[in-house]
Amino acid sequence: MAQWTSAVGAAQLARLLNSQQERPAGPGSRRPPAYRALADGIRLLVLEGRVPVAARLPAERELALSLSVSRTTVAAAYEALRGEGFLESRRGAGSWTAVPAGNPVPARGLEPLPPEALGSVIDLGCASLPAPEPWLTRAVQGALEELPPYAHTHGDYPAGLPALRAMIAERYTARGIPTMPEQIMVTTGAMGAIDAICHLFAGRGERIAVESPSYANILQLMREAGARLVPVAMAEGLAGWDMDRWRQVLREAAPRLAYVVADFHNPTGALADEDQRRRLVDAARAAGTVLVADETMSELWLEEEVRAAGMPRRVCAFDPAGSTVITVGSASKAFWAGMRIGWVRAAPDIVRSLVAARAYADLGTPVLEQLAVNWLFSTGGWEQAVALRRAQARENRDALVTALRRELPDWEFSVPQGGLTLWVRAGGLSGSRLAEMGERTGVRVPSGPRFGVDGAFEGYVRLPFTVGGAVAEEAAVRLAAAARLVETGGTGAAAESPRTFVA
Repeated sequence: MAQWTSAVGAAQLARLLNSQQERPAGPGSRRPPAYRALADGIRLLVLEGRVPVAARLPAERELALSLSVSRTTVAAAYEALRGEGFLESRRGAGSWTAVPAGNPVPARGLEPLPPEALGSVIDLGCASLPAPEPWLTRAVQGALEELPPYAHTHGDYPAGLPALRAMIAERYTARGIPTMPEQIMVTTGAMGAIDAICHLFAGRGERIAVESPSYANILQLMREAGARLVPVAMAEGLAGWDMDRWRQVLREAAPRLAYVVADFHNPTGALADEDQRRRLVDAARAAGTVLVADETMSELWLEEEVRAAGMPRRVCAFDPAGSTVITVGSASKAFWAGMRIGWVRAAPDIVRSLVAARAYADLGTPVLEQLAVNWLFSTGGWEQAVALRRAQARENRDALVTALRRELPDWEFSVPQGGLTLWVRAGGLSGSRLAEMGERTGVRVPSGPRFGVDGAFEGYVRLPFTVGGAVAEEAAVRLAAAARLVETGGTGAAAESPRTFVA
């Protein structure tokens, strides 16, 4: 059986290689041999995630024709990549990309820092902001007022409180997507929702197509469920999805599930347009793939032109029969991470299956938190709280962008119009090494490979808009110090002890 899960055509690989910007050669330096330059280019595409791991490469003769080089050059490049662990081959099956053994995906970077470390370390690991007060307090007070009738019951609502299910359904209907309460299940955060969906649809060994890069915690959840992840590279910049690649993967790999973030994608911040959404739903339907659309960032637009133009319709709007798309929403990103309320919108039979399976998981979601979210939805408090959250994120984003451009002008990124994260190419430095050196300079940052499959995106880091003002400026200074340590192999002058800095 072939070990590859997708394929890269010769013309496509040639375009990707030609898009790489060559760094100017230094004084007295010599250009590498052609085969070495080709091998380095393919290796960089793998490490950046632009060519997925386990993607079949074109035959030597086909690639040589597309690049206008000799077959000997391509053969030598492939042999160099095999020797470095970036390519595997088998007679009759071809050659496919790999990542060398001993390069595991880093395990640090997204877990919240303990409270005692917050005074000396700037945490850019978690993409979460403080609660938008006074709305959290008001919501909890409103929930306490509504609690007494529920306190006289058993308190177990596997599908969620009927009032909250009806309210969520009403909000979808108001957006032009007719929805019944029977199509809603309330979960313990979006993670709880996706965990339940994976266990229902994708047993151990099943393939799940994921964007590359994608949200690190979801990727890890799927790995631990035993899924085989099939990465699909994002389009360049903030252009959303590469639909040619999606159609190819859905057709050839036939994944049971596909997981996507259409609205201000985590980590890139990309916003998929309506045409991409329609085409992806059509392609998933044709392939028999269940499409899981994560909407947790959908309300976090940060620019007025986005509001004026109108957000693209939800992914489920292009699946009126409800046979292909399962939608996941949450209060955790738009409101507060401590509010662990999520939900699933799906066909009633799918919701019934998810609810039945829940008896062997967490039984239900806390009643008080459900009442708090229902209070926010029913009083207009949600809209005011999210408006506050947008202003906070916008201010933080602008401060971080300004500081990065001043302290690290070689780092490359596109400024998203929404969401909570910057996806940054770190000037040719290793993201894993930056994360390691950041521990020494007092800034905590997750490395790019956390967001890829099998070690891709080594040259990236993700930076969330969680700090602003002087703290954002200090974070950029500490990142610059970490970059200098990486450049000197960690043997340069030791960074000063991080100053205590209260966010």
